[in-house]
Amino acid sequence: MEFYFFHLMPWPHLPEQYHGPAWIRCPNELYDPERGVAVYNRYIDELVYAEELGFDGVCVNEHHANAYGNMPSPNLIGSILARQTRRCKIAIVGNALPLYNPPIRVAEEFAMIDVISGGRLIAGMVVGGGPEYYSNGLNPAQARERFYEAHDLIVQAWTRPGPFVFNGKYYKLRYVNPWPRPLQKPHPPIWIPGAGSLETMEFVARRQYAYMGIPYFHRRVFERNFAFFREACEKEGYRARPEQMGWLCPIYVAENDETARREYEPHFWYFAKRLLPGIETSPPGYTTARSAVKLITARNDFLLFVDTWEQVVEGRYAIVGSPDTVVEQMTDMISSLGVGNILALLQVGTLPADLTRRNMELFAREVMPRLKAWEAERRAQAA
Repeated sequence: MEFYFFHLMPWPHLPEQYHGPAWIRCPNELYDPERGVAVYNRYIDELVYAEELGFDGVCVNEHHANAYGNMPSPNLIGSILARQTRRCKIAIVGNALPLYNPPIRVAEEFAMIDVISGGRLIAGMVVGGGPEYYSNGLNPAQARERFYEAHDLIVQAWTRPGPFVFNGKYYKLRYVNPWPRPLQKPHPPIWIPGAGSLETMEFVARRQYAYMGIPYFHRRVFERNFAFFREACEKEGYRARPEQMGWLCPIYVAENDETARREYEPHFWYFAKRLLPGIETSPPGYTTARSAVKLITARNDFLLFVDTWEQVVEGRYAIVGSPDTVVEQMTDMISSLGVGNILALLQVGTLPADLTRRNMELFAREVMPRLKAWEAERRAQAA
């Protein structure tokens, strides 16, 4: 079992009078570069601090034109982390491949980070969220085809001697010959996150990559998705391994349950009610009919439509409480989902630096060792 500190880099300074979406049409005049200096440097410091606390890795991701996550280029953050850390894995989860033309740029930048870090990159690749297609002016009906073709180009660029010709439907390159090449062979591990698309899970299972479940859904949605992923792996002739699956979840640890809720709840609701609106945008043609039907059935289980703290606790939208409570709820979820990668979202919304650091420290000191011991005992019993 491995633990990753996941950071979204949210914008914590939306004015109280603004009640519009945080995506696509959120006016960029609400972004203050003077405040952004402190925000970026604080968030980078938290990512670096995660290695000091003993996390196995750190995670960053890509979003555009929104207040939800100020990381339009996670590769820039990854390159900083490659130099400022020495041990932990750097998971970029991930680059939205259809947004790059040509996507050979992803192959080059990922290879740079892998070489600079000494082979610590985890290469995340995503189709990209629905809002990204509005923000970048791309045809959403081409999203999945472009993703598949871009993926094939990147993997070939890493594994085939160059130069060679790539003549795809969307990307045509006379000379594919990237310098540098990645240090890890045949290429860095590939993680692909998803919100429940059947095609994504089947694609990951076919190539034996790792599937990361995108958060903010009721636990029953996660259980269905991971059950489908395991079934997809079985259809490919093998059993899904725990390290092939990851669960991303907001987590907050304090001395006791009452303190944890009091300190965390207002920052969580800022995230759920101010930063999530707009993320659910799904342009026509973005998903296939069968995946669209599946996603529609899960709509009411999405955090954006949750209104009470009792619903948050019951649905495990966040794990909040004392170390004992957090360990109990996490072992329950890990057992239910069968995952081997825990992506801990320990800063959300407006959660300030002091509470974020204390949360990270308590999780690393009081939760991680107990979960690792529990997992080791469970595997020993199974053996």
